Amino acid sequence: MTSRYRSVVDVYVLLRRADGRVLLMERANTGYADGQLCPPSGHLEQGESVIAGAIREAAEEVGVELGEAALAFAHVVHHRSPEGEGRVGFFFLTDSWRGEPVNREPHKCARLLWADPTNPPENTVPYTAAALAQVSKRQPFSLDGWTS
Repeated sequence: MTSRYRSVVDVYVLLRRADGRVLLMERANTGYADGQLCPPSGHLEQGESVIAGAIREAAEEVGVELGEAALAFAHVVHHRSPEGEGRVGFFFLTDSWRGEPVNREPHKCARLLWADPTNPPENTVPYTAAALAQVSKRQPFSLDGWTS
């Protein structure tokens, strides 16, 4: 009998300003993708929905409060790392939040910056950059890192 496939579930929050730019964070001291950019994000905790996880991560990482109704589903990507690890990433978009984004985790984040999601900086995490391209095209689903 084969074992069931299990995957890490990531949640991403795309805070979008009126000018269309989204908030990205420069990773630091984490051991994964340090020096690269990604939106506020993280893994689901046991028993947590993707919406609850997105709200929690935005509060923990950049100090903003989100209501469930403010989050719009934007994209889901089934990613496979070069090492063969599979993950599923849910991207949510919002134009509405309470509070001013600040770096609440300076031990894991070097800086915050607002970037054009259609042309993210070169040091954006490749998985994130691929998803941003799909979000910009309003594509709800993509595969990343899988070969036929």
